[in-house]
Amino acid sequence: MIGFIIALISGALMSVQGVFNTQVTKTTGMWVSNGWVQLTAFLVCAAAWFIAGRDSIAAIAEVHPKYVLLGGVIGAGITWTVIKSMEMLGPAKAALLIVIAQLIVAYVIELMGLFGVDKQPLEWRKVIGMAIALAGVGIFQWK
Repeated sequence: MIGFIIALISGALMSVQGVFNTQVTKTTGMWVSNGWVQLTAFLVCAAAWFIAGRDSIAAIAEVHPKYVLLGGVIGAGITWTVIKSMEMLGPAKAALLIVIAQLIVAYVIELMGLFGVDKQPLEWRKVIGMAIALAGVGIFQWK
């Protein structure tokens, strides 16, 4: 139940952050806004590290495979794509499409066992759920 609540909070925060970042971009430009997002995220993480625990920073060198260290690079890409999609489509439509894309890609990762995730069998109920979600996109677009 806690995981469910945390996921709902995550989705809400992502939507609010996307709107905030889009507004900042209107004044500062894309890369200043994106840099500000990443810098402030770093500062919050550094403060949390000082307060909550002192895991070894050197342990980052022990991470394998090395490509999983690209999360920050992907984060910059996420920030850029969220800002652009919200700017072009509006927050509701952009968030809907972002969530559908997340769902489909996450399920493909599970099905194929990519990036160290345990491979899962195909479940038709999940495929049907995604099809319903895609139909929801069509209904949302309907004028």
